Amino acid sequence: MSTPALTTYQRHHLRPTYDHHVGRLFPAMVRASQAHVVMLTEQGLIPAERGARLLRGLAELRADTDPAPPFDGTFEDTYYLLEKRLAAACGVPASELDVQMARSRNDLDAGVFRMLLRDQLVGVLDRVLATGATALAAADRYADVVITGYTHRRPAQPTTIGHALAGYAEALAGEAAAYADLIDALNVSPLGSCAFAGTDLDIDPARVAELLGFAGLVTNSYEAVAGADHLVRVGTLNAQALATGARLARTLMDWLSWRWVTTPGDFTQGSSIMPQKRNPVVLEHLVSYAGATAADAASVLNNVGAAWWEDSNNATTDVQVRLWESNDRTDRFFALLGGFLAEIEPLEPPSAGEIVASGATTTAAADALTRHGVPFRAAHSVVGRLVRAGAPDTWTAEGVRAAAQGVTDRLDDDAIADLLAAAVRPELVLDRAQVDGPGRCAVRNQVAALRGHFDTVAGRLAAVRARLAAADAELDAVAAERAAR
Repeated sequence: MSTPALTTYQRHHLRPTYDHHVGRLFPAMVRASQAHVVMLTEQGLIPAERGARLLRGLAELRADTDPAPPFDGTFEDTYYLLEKRLAAACGVPASELDVQMARSRNDLDAGVFRMLLRDQLVGVLDRVLATGATALAAADRYADVVITGYTHRRPAQPTTIGHALAGYAEALAGEAAAYADLIDALNVSPLGSCAFAGTDLDIDPARVAELLGFAGLVTNSYEAVAGADHLVRVGTLNAQALATGARLARTLMDWLSWRWVTTPGDFTQGSSIMPQKRNPVVLEHLVSYAGATAADAASVLNNVGAAWWEDSNNATTDVQVRLWESNDRTDRFFALLGGFLAEIEPLEPPSAGEIVASGATTTAAADALTRHGVPFRAAHSVVGRLVRAGAPDTWTAEGVRAAAQGVTDRLDDDAIADLLAAAVRPELVLDRAQVDGPGRCAVRNQVAALRGHFDTVAGRLAAVRARLAAADAELDAVAAERAAR
Protein backbone atom coordinates (compact mmCIF):
# COMPACT_ATOMS: atom_id res chain seq x y z
CA MET A 1 0.00 0.00 0.00
CA SER A 2 1.47 3.34 -0.99
CA THR A 3 2.05 6.00 1.64
CA PRO A 4 -0.21 9.06 1.29
CA ALA A 5 1.49 12.22 0.10
CA LEU A 6 2.66 14.49 2.87
CA THR A 7 0.64 17.57 3.65
CA THR A 8 2.17 21.03 3.46
CA TYR A 9 2.53 21.13 7.25
CA GLN A 10 4.20 17.74 7.29
CA ARG A 11 6.61 18.63 4.49
CA HIS A 12 7.64 22.02 5.79
CA HIS A 13 7.58 21.59 9.55
CA LEU A 14 6.99 18.10 10.91
CA ARG A 15 9.46 16.33 8.62
CA PRO A 16 12.41 18.78 8.99
CA THR A 17 11.83 19.01 12.73
CA TYR A 18 11.69 15.22 13.01
CA ASP A 19 14.83 14.82 10.90
CA HIS A 20 16.77 17.16 13.15
CA HIS A 21 15.38 16.02 16.51
CA VAL A 22 14.84 12.28 16.28
CA GLY A 23 18.48 11.26 16.70
CA ARG A 24 18.67 13.04 20.03
CA LEU A 25 15.13 12.65 21.32
CA PHE A 26 14.42 9.00 20.55
CA PRO A 27 17.15 7.41 22.74
CA ALA A 28 16.32 9.78 25.61
CA MET A 29 12.60 9.06 25.31
CA VAL A 30 13.29 5.34 25.42
CA ARG A 31 15.37 5.79 28.56
CA ALA A 32 12.74 7.95 30.25
CA SER A 33 10.11 5.37 29.29
CA GLN A 34 12.08 2.57 30.92
CA ALA A 35 12.10 4.50 34.20
CA HIS A 36 8.41 5.32 33.85
CA VAL A 37 7.38 1.70 33.24
CA VAL A 38 9.51 0.48 36.15
CA MET A 39 7.70 3.00 38.39
CA LEU A 40 4.24 2.05 37.06
CA THR A 41 5.00 -1.61 37.75
CA GLU A 42 6.43 -0.97 41.22
CA GLN A 43 3.34 1.09 42.08
CA GLY A 44 1.05 -1.69 40.91
CA LEU A 45 -0.54 0.54 38.28
CA ILE A 46 0.11 -2.06 35.58
CA PRO A 47 0.42 -5.82 36.05
CA ALA A 48 3.93 -7.22 36.31
CA GLU A 49 3.47 -9.22 33.11
CA ARG A 50 2.48 -6.18 31.04
CA GLY A 51 5.29 -4.16 32.59
CA ALA A 52 7.76 -6.93 31.70
CA ARG A 53 6.53 -6.95 28.09
CA LEU A 54 6.96 -3.20 27.82
CA LEU A 55 10.42 -3.31 29.34
CA ARG A 56 11.50 -6.04 26.95
CA GLY A 57 10.26 -3.95 24.05
CA LEU A 58 12.02 -0.86 25.35
CA ALA A 59 15.24 -2.82 25.82
CA GLU A 60 15.00 -3.87 22.17
CA LEU A 61 14.57 -0.26 21.10
CA ARG A 62 17.47 0.86 23.30
CA ALA A 63 19.76 -1.74 21.74
CA ASP A 64 18.70 -0.89 18.18
CA THR A 65 21.50 1.00 16.44
CA ASP A 66 19.66 1.38 13.13
CA PRO A 67 18.85 4.94 12.13
CA ALA A 68 15.34 6.15 12.70
CA PRO A 69 12.95 5.51 9.81
CA PRO A 70 12.31 8.34 7.36
CA PHE A 71 9.36 10.52 8.15
CA ASP A 72 6.46 9.18 6.07
CA GLY A 73 3.47 10.82 7.70
CA THR A 74 2.29 7.66 9.47
CA PHE A 75 3.34 9.19 12.79
CA GLU A 76 3.39 12.81 13.88
CA ASP A 77 6.71 13.13 15.64
CA THR A 78 9.28 11.27 17.75
CA TYR A 79 6.77 10.85 20.56
CA TYR A 80 4.41 8.87 18.34
CA LEU A 81 7.30 7.07 16.63
CA LEU A 82 8.19 5.68 20.05
CA GLU A 83 4.68 4.28 20.48
CA LYS A 84 4.66 2.85 16.96
CA ARG A 85 8.02 1.13 17.32
CA LEU A 86 7.31 -0.04 20.88
CA ALA A 87 4.04 -1.64 19.83
CA ALA A 88 5.88 -3.50 17.07
CA ALA A 89 8.64 -4.59 19.45
CA CYS A 90 6.05 -5.86 21.95
CA GLY A 91 3.97 -7.54 19.26
CA VAL A 92 0.79 -5.72 20.25
CA PRO A 93 -1.33 -2.96 18.70
CA ALA A 94 -0.65 0.55 19.96
CA SER A 95 -4.01 0.49 21.70
CA GLU A 96 -2.62 -2.14 24.08
CA LEU A 97 0.28 0.03 25.31
CA ASP A 98 0.47 1.42 28.83
CA VAL A 99 3.67 3.44 28.39
CA GLN A 100 1.77 6.72 28.33
CA MET A 101 -0.28 6.01 31.45
CA ALA A 102 0.00 9.02 33.79
CA ARG A 103 2.28 10.77 31.34
CA SER A 104 1.84 13.44 28.69
CA ARG A 105 3.94 14.47 25.75
CA ASN A 106 4.31 17.70 27.74
CA ASP A 107 6.15 16.33 30.73
CA LEU A 108 8.02 13.75 28.65
CA ASP A 109 9.35 16.47 26.37
CA ALA A 110 10.23 18.67 29.34
CA GLY A 111 12.07 15.81 31.03
CA VAL A 112 13.93 14.70 27.93
CA PHE A 113 14.97 18.27 27.14
CA ARG A 114 16.45 18.56 30.63
CA MET A 115 18.23 15.22 30.28
CA LEU A 116 19.80 16.19 26.96
CA LEU A 117 20.84 19.67 28.05
CA ARG A 118 22.22 18.30 31.32
CA ASP A 119 24.42 15.82 29.46
CA GLN A 120 25.57 18.43 26.94
CA LEU A 121 26.46 20.92 29.67
CA VAL A 122 28.44 18.28 31.55
CA GLY A 123 30.60 18.08 28.42
CA VAL A 124 30.78 21.86 28.09
CA LEU A 125 31.83 22.24 31.71
CA ASP A 126 34.55 19.65 31.16
CA ARG A 127 35.92 21.82 28.35
CA VAL A 128 35.73 24.98 30.47
CA LEU A 129 37.64 23.28 33.28
CA ALA A 130 40.28 22.01 30.86
CA THR A 131 40.69 25.44 29.28
CA GLY A 132 40.97 27.00 32.72
CA ALA A 133 43.70 24.54 33.67
CA THR A 134 45.57 25.34 30.46
CA ALA A 135 45.27 29.10 31.01
CA LEU A 136 46.55 28.75 34.57
CA ALA A 137 49.49 26.61 33.50
CA ALA A 138 50.49 29.24 30.93
CA ALA A 139 49.96 32.04 33.47
CA ASP A 140 52.30 30.30 35.90
CA ARG A 141 54.85 29.59 33.17
CA TYR A 142 54.91 33.14 31.85
CA ALA A 143 54.47 35.09 35.08
CA ASP A 144 57.78 36.86 34.47
CA VAL A 145 57.34 37.72 30.77
CA VAL A 146 56.79 41.49 30.76
CA ILE A 147 54.60 43.03 28.07
CA THR A 148 52.79 46.30 27.51
CA GLY A 149 49.26 46.31 28.82
CA TYR A 150 46.69 48.26 26.81
CA THR A 151 43.55 50.22 27.60
CA HIS A 152 41.35 51.61 24.84
CA ARG A 153 43.79 50.17 22.30
CA ARG A 154 46.61 52.38 23.59
CA PRO A 155 49.71 51.45 25.62
CA ALA A 156 48.91 51.88 29.31
CA GLN A 157 51.12 50.08 31.87
CA PRO A 158 53.58 47.19 32.02
CA THR A 159 52.09 43.85 32.92
CA THR A 160 52.92 40.23 32.12
CA ILE A 161 51.56 37.48 29.93
CA GLY A 162 50.94 35.54 33.12
CA HIS A 163 48.92 38.35 34.65
CA ALA A 164 46.70 38.68 31.59
CA LEU A 165 46.08 34.91 31.33
CA ALA A 166 45.41 34.56 35.05
CA GLY A 167 42.81 37.30 34.64
CA TYR A 168 41.09 35.33 31.90
CA ALA A 169 41.29 32.20 34.05
CA GLU A 170 39.46 34.05 36.82
CA ALA A 171 36.66 34.88 34.42
CA LEU A 172 36.57 31.21 33.41
CA ALA A 173 36.41 30.16 37.05
CA GLY A 174 33.29 32.26 37.51
CA GLU A 175 31.78 30.82 34.35
CA ALA A 176 32.64 27.29 35.45
CA ALA A 177 30.79 27.83 38.73
CA ALA A 178 27.84 29.26 36.78
CA TYR A 179 27.75 26.14 34.57
CA ALA A 180 27.79 23.93 37.67
CA ASP A 181 24.90 25.95 39.11
CA LEU A 182 23.03 25.66 35.82
CA ILE A 183 23.49 21.90 35.70
CA ASP A 184 22.04 21.73 39.22
CA ALA A 185 19.09 23.87 38.12
CA LEU A 186 18.47 21.64 35.11
CA ASN A 187 18.81 18.45 37.07
CA VAL A 188 15.32 18.38 38.57
CA SER A 189 12.60 16.26 37.04
CA PRO A 190 9.29 17.49 35.59
CA LEU A 191 8.16 13.92 34.91
CA GLY A 192 4.87 13.14 36.60
CA SER A 193 3.42 16.59 35.87
CA CYS A 194 1.58 15.12 32.88
CA ALA A 195 -0.06 17.87 30.81
CA PHE A 196 0.52 20.35 33.67
CA ALA A 197 -1.91 19.34 36.45
CA GLY A 198 -0.64 15.89 37.37
CA THR A 199 -2.86 12.84 37.79
CA ASP A 200 -5.13 11.13 40.29
CA LEU A 201 -3.21 7.88 39.79
CA ASP A 202 -0.84 6.86 42.58
CA ILE A 203 2.41 7.50 40.71
CA ASP A 204 5.83 8.05 42.27
CA PRO A 205 7.58 10.87 40.38
CA ALA A 206 10.51 10.80 42.79
CA ARG A 207 11.27 7.21 41.78
CA VAL A 208 11.36 8.17 38.10
CA ALA A 209 13.63 11.08 38.94
CA GLU A 210 15.97 8.81 40.90
CA LEU A 211 16.21 6.27 38.06
CA LEU A 212 17.09 9.02 35.56
CA GLY A 213 19.73 10.70 37.73
CA PHE A 214 17.70 13.78 38.63
CA ALA A 215 18.51 15.27 42.02
CA GLY A 216 14.87 16.10 42.79
CA LEU A 217 11.58 17.30 41.36
CA VAL A 218 10.38 20.61 39.98
CA THR A 219 8.27 21.99 42.83
CA ASN A 220 5.22 23.01 40.81
CA SER A 221 3.66 20.92 38.05
CA TYR A 222 2.58 23.98 36.05
CA GLU A 223 6.11 25.39 36.04
CA ALA A 224 7.41 21.92 35.21
CA VAL A 225 5.95 22.07 31.70
CA ALA A 226 5.50 25.83 31.18
CA GLY A 227 8.82 26.99 32.60
CA ALA A 228 11.58 28.13 30.26
CA ASP A 229 13.95 30.12 32.46
CA HIS A 230 16.38 27.21 32.55
CA LEU A 231 16.41 27.17 28.74
CA VAL A 232 17.12 30.91 28.62
CA ARG A 233 19.97 30.42 31.09
CA VAL A 234 21.63 27.84 28.85
CA GLY A 235 21.64 30.16 25.87
CA THR A 236 22.69 33.26 27.76
CA LEU A 237 25.47 31.60 29.77
CA ASN A 238 26.98 30.21 26.59
CA ALA A 239 26.78 33.65 25.01
CA GLN A 240 28.43 35.23 28.05
CA ALA A 241 31.26 32.70 28.18
CA LEU A 242 32.02 32.96 24.48
CA ALA A 243 31.86 36.75 24.47
CA THR A 244 34.56 36.83 27.15
CA GLY A 245 36.65 34.25 25.30
CA ALA A 246 36.26 36.19 22.04
CA ARG A 247 37.73 39.27 23.73
CA LEU A 248 40.79 37.22 24.66
CA ALA A 249 40.96 35.90 21.09
CA ARG A 250 41.12 39.45 19.75
CA THR A 251 43.93 40.31 22.18
CA LEU A 252 45.78 37.16 21.13
CA MET A 253 45.50 38.31 17.50
CA ASP A 254 47.46 41.41 18.49
CA TRP A 255 50.05 39.43 20.41
CA LEU A 256 50.62 37.24 17.37
CA SER A 257 50.79 40.18 14.97
CA TRP A 258 53.30 41.94 17.23
CA ARG A 259 55.30 38.66 17.48
CA TRP A 260 55.08 38.71 21.26
CA VAL A 261 54.09 35.03 21.18
CA THR A 262 54.46 32.21 18.70
CA THR A 263 51.77 31.32 16.21
CA PRO A 264 50.75 27.67 16.83
CA GLY A 265 51.06 25.95 13.48
CA ASP A 266 48.24 23.51 14.14
CA PHE A 267 45.82 26.41 14.36
CA THR A 268 46.69 28.17 11.11
CA GLN A 269 45.73 28.03 7.46
CA GLY A 270 48.02 28.76 4.54
CA SER A 271 47.72 31.67 2.16
CA SER A 272 46.46 30.90 -1.33
CA ILE A 273 49.19 33.05 -2.99
CA MET A 274 51.83 33.79 -0.34
CA PRO A 275 53.74 30.60 0.48
CA GLN A 276 55.46 32.07 3.54
CA LYS A 277 52.23 33.12 5.22
CA ARG A 278 50.35 31.20 7.90
CA ASN A 279 47.10 32.78 9.07
CA PRO A 280 45.82 32.14 12.62
CA VAL A 281 42.24 32.27 11.42
CA VAL A 282 41.08 30.09 14.30
CA LEU A 283 41.00 33.26 16.39
CA GLU A 284 38.66 34.85 13.85
CA HIS A 285 36.49 31.75 13.99
CA LEU A 286 36.27 32.05 17.77
CA VAL A 287 34.98 35.61 17.46
CA SER A 288 32.43 34.39 14.91
CA TYR A 289 31.41 31.54 17.22
CA ALA A 290 30.69 34.10 19.92
CA GLY A 291 28.49 36.09 17.55
CA ALA A 292 26.54 33.01 16.49
CA THR A 293 26.06 31.98 20.12
CA ALA A 294 24.77 35.43 21.02
CA ALA A 295 22.31 35.11 18.13
CA ASP A 296 21.16 31.74 19.46
CA ALA A 297 20.59 33.29 22.89
CA ALA A 298 18.64 36.14 21.33
CA SER A 299 16.51 33.63 19.41
CA VAL A 300 15.70 31.75 22.61
CA LEU A 301 14.82 34.97 24.42
CA ASN A 302 12.63 36.11 21.56
CA ASN A 303 10.79 32.80 21.39
CA VAL A 304 10.24 32.61 25.12
CA GLY A 305 9.09 36.20 25.28
CA ALA A 306 6.62 35.61 22.45
CA ALA A 307 5.00 32.62 24.16
CA TRP A 308 2.21 32.31 26.71
CA TRP A 309 3.08 31.14 30.21
CA GLU A 310 1.77 27.66 29.60
CA ASP A 311 2.99 24.68 27.63
CA SER A 312 3.88 26.33 24.33
CA ASN A 313 6.13 25.10 21.56
CA ASN A 314 7.54 28.60 21.11
CA ALA A 315 9.15 28.56 24.53
CA THR A 316 10.10 24.89 24.84
CA THR A 317 10.25 22.58 21.82
CA ASP A 318 11.12 25.18 19.21
CA VAL A 319 14.19 26.49 21.04
CA GLN A 320 15.88 23.11 21.44
CA VAL A 321 17.69 23.25 18.12
CA ARG A 322 19.15 26.63 19.08
CA LEU A 323 20.31 25.30 22.44
CA TRP A 324 21.79 22.09 21.08
CA GLU A 325 23.74 24.02 18.47
CA SER A 326 24.78 26.57 21.08
CA ASN A 327 26.10 23.82 23.35
CA ASP A 328 27.92 22.10 20.51
CA ARG A 329 29.50 25.38 19.41
CA THR A 330 30.49 26.21 22.98
CA ASP A 331 32.16 22.84 23.38
CA ARG A 332 34.14 23.38 20.17
CA PHE A 333 35.01 26.95 21.16
CA PHE A 334 36.71 25.88 24.36
CA ALA A 335 38.40 22.91 22.70
CA LEU A 336 39.94 25.32 20.18
CA LEU A 337 40.81 28.08 22.64
CA GLY A 338 42.29 25.65 25.14
CA GLY A 339 44.32 23.95 22.45
CA PHE A 340 45.60 27.31 21.21
CA LEU A 341 46.63 28.48 24.68
CA ALA A 342 48.45 25.22 25.30
CA GLU A 343 50.77 25.86 22.35
CA ILE A 344 51.61 29.56 22.54
CA GLU A 345 55.06 30.52 23.80
CA PRO A 346 56.84 33.87 24.16
CA LEU A 347 58.58 34.81 20.92
CA GLU A 348 59.72 38.43 20.89
CA PRO A 349 57.95 40.18 23.77
CA PRO A 350 58.51 43.93 23.84
CA SER A 351 61.92 45.02 25.07
CA ALA A 352 62.31 47.30 28.04
CA GLY A 353 63.18 50.10 25.63
CA GLU A 354 60.01 49.54 23.61
CA ILE A 355 57.85 49.52 26.72
CA VAL A 356 59.49 52.72 27.97
CA ALA A 357 59.10 54.41 24.58
CA SER A 358 55.37 53.58 24.59
CA GLY A 359 54.88 55.67 27.73
CA ALA A 360 53.68 52.68 29.74
CA THR A 361 56.05 53.37 32.66
CA THR A 362 54.88 56.91 33.41
CA THR A 363 52.31 55.92 36.04
CA ALA A 364 54.99 53.99 37.91
CA ALA A 365 57.21 57.06 37.72
CA ALA A 366 54.50 59.23 39.26
CA ASP A 367 53.85 56.60 41.93
CA ALA A 368 57.55 56.65 42.80
CA LEU A 369 57.22 60.30 43.78
CA THR A 370 54.13 59.68 45.90
CA ARG A 371 56.07 57.13 47.94
CA HIS A 372 58.23 60.05 49.03
CA GLY A 373 55.34 62.21 50.16
CA VAL A 374 54.59 64.09 46.95
CA PRO A 375 50.81 64.48 46.50
CA PHE A 376 49.58 62.39 43.59
CA ARG A 377 48.25 65.27 41.51
CA ALA A 378 51.55 67.09 41.89
CA ALA A 379 53.48 63.95 40.97
CA HIS A 380 51.22 63.50 37.97
CA SER A 381 51.90 67.07 36.86
CA VAL A 382 55.66 66.68 37.20
CA VAL A 383 55.67 63.50 35.11
CA GLY A 384 53.36 65.15 32.58
CA ARG A 385 55.87 67.95 32.12
CA LEU A 386 58.68 65.42 31.75
CA VAL A 387 56.75 63.48 29.08
CA ARG A 388 56.14 66.63 27.10
CA ALA A 389 59.84 67.46 27.28
CA GLY A 390 61.07 64.08 26.03
CA ALA A 391 60.99 60.30 26.21
CA PRO A 392 61.56 58.75 29.66
CA ASP A 393 65.00 57.45 28.71
CA THR A 394 66.11 61.07 28.23
CA TRP A 395 65.05 62.28 31.65
CA THR A 396 67.71 63.50 34.08
CA ALA A 397 67.79 64.58 37.69
CA GLU A 398 68.18 68.19 36.58
CA GLY A 399 65.20 67.82 34.27
CA VAL A 400 63.08 66.44 37.09
CA ARG A 401 63.93 69.35 39.36
CA ALA A 402 63.09 71.78 36.58
CA ALA A 403 59.77 70.05 35.95
CA ALA A 404 58.95 70.25 39.67
CA GLN A 405 59.40 74.00 39.91
CA GLY A 406 56.16 75.66 40.87
CA VAL A 407 54.49 72.27 41.43
CA THR A 408 56.13 70.78 44.52
CA ASP A 409 59.11 71.46 46.75
CA ARG A 410 59.11 68.00 48.32
CA LEU A 411 61.60 66.33 45.99
CA ASP A 412 64.82 64.95 47.39
CA ASP A 413 67.55 62.96 45.73
CA ASP A 414 66.03 59.61 46.71
CA ALA A 415 62.65 60.56 45.25
CA ILE A 416 64.27 61.64 41.99
CA ALA A 417 66.33 58.44 41.80
CA ASP A 418 63.21 56.33 42.33
CA LEU A 419 61.32 58.24 39.65
CA LEU A 420 64.11 57.81 37.10
CA ALA A 421 64.43 54.08 37.84
CA ALA A 422 60.69 53.49 37.56
CA ALA A 423 60.60 55.39 34.28
CA VAL A 424 63.11 53.14 32.50
CA ARG A 425 62.77 49.77 34.28
CA PRO A 426 59.42 48.18 33.41
CA GLU A 427 60.69 44.90 34.85
CA LEU A 428 60.21 46.37 38.31
CA VAL A 429 56.57 45.38 37.92
CA LEU A 430 57.67 41.79 38.54
CA ASP A 431 58.42 42.71 42.16
CA ARG A 432 55.09 44.42 42.79
CA ALA A 433 53.63 43.08 46.03
CA GLN A 434 49.96 43.87 45.41
CA VAL A 435 48.14 40.53 45.71
CA ASP A 436 46.02 40.93 42.59
CA GLY A 437 48.71 42.62 40.53
CA PRO A 438 51.27 41.52 37.94
CA GLY A 439 54.13 40.74 40.33
CA ARG A 440 55.52 37.29 39.61
CA CYS A 441 54.80 36.01 43.13
CA ALA A 442 51.36 37.59 43.11
CA VAL A 443 50.45 35.97 39.80
CA ARG A 444 51.58 32.56 40.98
CA ASN A 445 49.55 32.96 44.14
CA GLN A 446 46.56 33.91 41.99
CA VAL A 447 47.12 30.77 39.95
CA ALA A 448 47.12 28.64 43.09
CA ALA A 449 43.93 30.25 44.39
CA LEU A 450 42.14 29.88 41.07
CA ARG A 451 43.14 26.24 40.84
CA GLY A 452 41.29 25.79 44.11
CA HIS A 453 38.16 27.33 42.57
CA PHE A 454 38.40 25.04 39.55
CA ASP A 455 38.97 22.04 41.80
CA THR A 456 35.79 22.86 43.72
CA VAL A 457 33.77 22.97 40.50
CA ALA A 458 35.44 19.79 39.27
CA GLY A 459 34.31 18.10 42.48
CA ARG A 460 30.74 19.22 41.86
CA LEU A 461 30.91 17.90 38.30
CA ALA A 462 32.28 14.57 39.52
CA ALA A 463 29.34 14.29 41.92
CA VAL A 464 26.87 14.85 39.07
CA ARG A 465 28.62 12.23 36.97
CA ALA A 466 28.57 9.78 39.86
CA ARG A 467 24.84 10.34 40.35
CA LEU A 468 24.15 9.77 36.64
CA ALA A 469 26.30 6.65 36.52
CA ALA A 470 24.63 5.20 39.62
CA ALA A 471 21.18 5.94 38.20
CA ASP A 472 22.08 4.30 34.88
CA ALA A 473 23.32 1.20 36.65
CA GLU A 474 20.23 0.96 38.85
CA LEU A 475 17.81 1.50 35.96
CA ASP A 476 19.60 -1.11 33.85
CA ALA A 477 19.47 -3.61 36.68
CA VAL A 478 15.86 -3.11 37.76
CA ALA A 479 14.57 -2.92 34.17
CA ALA A 480 16.36 -6.15 33.28
CA GLU A 481 15.10 -7.87 36.44
CA ARG A 482 11.48 -6.87 35.81
CA ALA A 483 11.68 -7.64 32.10
CA ALA A 484 12.68 -11.20 32.97
CA ARG A 485 9.49 -11.88 34.95
